[in-house]
Amino acid sequence: MSDATRLSVFKTYKLYVGGKFPRSESGRVYEVTDSKGKWLANAPLSSRKDARDAVVAARKAFGGWSGATAYNRGQILYRIAEMLEGRRDQFVAEVADAEGLSKSKAGAVVDAAIDRWVWYAGWTDKIGQIVGGANPVAGPYFNLSTPEPTGVVTVLAPQDSSFLGLVSVIAPVIATGNTAVVIASEKAPLPALSLGEVLATSDLPGGVVNILSGKAAEMGPHLASHQDVNAIDLTGADAGLARDLEIAAADNLKRVLRPRPVDFTQDPGTDRMTAFLETKTVWHPTGSLGAGGSTY
Repeated sequence: MSDATRLSVFKTYKLYVGGKFPRSESGRVYEVTDSKGKWLANAPLSSRKDARDAVVAARKAFGGWSGATAYNRGQILYRIAEMLEGRRDQFVAEVADAEGLSKSKAGAVVDAAIDRWVWYAGWTDKIGQIVGGANPVAGPYFNLSTPEPTGVVTVLAPQDSSFLGLVSVIAPVIATGNTAVVIASEKAPLPALSLGEVLATSDLPGGVVNILSGKAAEMGPHLASHQDVNAIDLTGADAGLARDLEIAAADNLKRVLRPRPVDFTQDPGTDRMTAFLETKTVWHPTGSLGAGGSTY
């Protein structure tokens, strides 16, 4: 068959929820265009029900993921980087279209995103040494502080950095044992939806990351007020939406990471990991300390 008579097979982009690829339960889609207005694909327009389903999946996955060893989480994050490397050309094309970049500049963005996964993979079993430790106390006690994940985190991904920014807000959340419900960039969701395909084949348990596409202004309020969401990252929200979501999040005392200017090409530091960690402090008696030594 000649190329002239062959019909192209267009990719159908779907949500990534609970390790599966559903369409939006509403049946809605919206057109995604490149920086010049050329049609690229139809993306699912997620609904309130999709957001609730994603929270259920994230909560179900939390126990196993938070209970995994930090070393094992690091191995899985590194595996994600391996899978991204194998699909580099696809992501270069999608990022170039999404952000109006040349192929060489898009390649540099994708390479930086892959390197960031590797960077966070290395932190999984080290962050505890930074934010935990033994505390000196005036008494016959051991006093130990250890970090624990907050729980289910809603993440509003950056609007303009469709891939490097996306990776930079997802990886620190799951590296520390949290699970995530991610609202992708509304205008450039395709790299995020393709990332779901990578996550599904990289040993990451289903439900640890759930990716929704659509309007943050539509889904955000329901997730911010959801009683089973423990924290929210407002990076991708504009000032007005961020204010409204922060007010809604106060209802069950969610942790809130406010939006601020970020250069995602720079060293990210540990702030995004520590933003979604709780500190558990344990006191344990040592007994009486005397000339004869410690006794219980």
